Order: sequence, then structure tokens, then C-alpha cells
Amino acid sequence: LTLGLPPGETGGTALNALAHCAEALYVAGRNPDADREALAGAALIADSLPRVLADGGDLDARRELLEGAMHAGAALAGAGLGLGHAMAQALGGRYGIAHGALNAVVLPPALRFNEPVAGEEIARFGEAIGDAADAPGKVEELARLAGFERLRELGVPESELPLVAEAAAERGGAKANPR
Repeated sequence: LTLGLPPGETGGTALNALAHCAEALYVAGRNPDADREALAGAALIADSLPRVLADGGDLDARRELLEGAMHAGAALAGAGLGLGHAMAQALGGRYGIAHGALNAVVLPPALRFNEPVAGEEIARFGEAIGDAADAPGKVEELARLAGFERLRELGVPESELPLVAEAAAERGGAKANPR
């Protein structure tokens, strides 16, 4: 079913799953079981997504990406969501933009925002995705491969960011966030 999925949708949904993995490691509901699922999912997604985007018909890469998403779902179910998802939900509800595309763009700033209080957890996530020193940068690299870089390119006006920030702050993910 996923073989015909365009690169933007493939990348967006994969980066949404990757956000589930990252956030599960540092939100209020985190736990060892969710951590294991998050790290397993993050490694599979980061490894397979570039291969799937290069060749959408690569069955092994597609299988690994789906397996990573399965682990991400278990991590989400076990721990919950954080700030990145709160921002993506607030933006998506206001502008009708795809949730995966938004997660691709907002996860790196959410990781940077949380590093002062969740640096160890974010480094573990970074190690799983292949860059323990710069997890946000690695996520940006994956997002660029999928065609996502900036909110303005998705149609979000800079002048409305304060309103979006207020809406995001009220979401459950922001309240479960460590900072």
C-alpha cells in the first residue's frame, strides 16, 4: 500500500513517527518500555527513510520504515507527546497543513528548546539516529530530504506565530513537556 505514496507524504509521516520517538524519551510519561520502543523506532526510521526517499520501490527499506513506525506508535502509547506535537497540532488546526510536514519542521526547534533540561535523553535519541552530538541537525537533514525546511514554505505567516504559540501552550503535549 505504501509503494505509491509520494515522497512528501512518505517523509512527513516518517518524521511524525520520528517525533513520537524523540518525545517519548523526555515527556512526563516516559518509562523504560517506551524508551526501548523509541530508540528502536528512531534507528529504523533514520536508517530507512533516506533509502525509501531515494527509491520508493525498495521493499526492504519500506518494511524497515514501517517497522520503525510501529515502534514509534508503541513509544507514543507508552509515554505520550511533547512540545513538537503541540506546535504541529496548533499549526495544523489553524492552517490545514499536513501533520507530518509540520512535525518535520517543528521537531528540531523543540529538541533545541528541550536540550537544557533533557540533554541526555536527546543525545540518546541522536545516537539512535546517527548523530549524538546534533540530533536536531540530523532531523533537519532528514526533513530536507523529504522537502521540508521552514514554516513559511508551508504557508504559515510569521505575523501569526504569537497566536500559534499561545494555542500550542494550551495543548497536552506542551504541558507534558519537560520545559
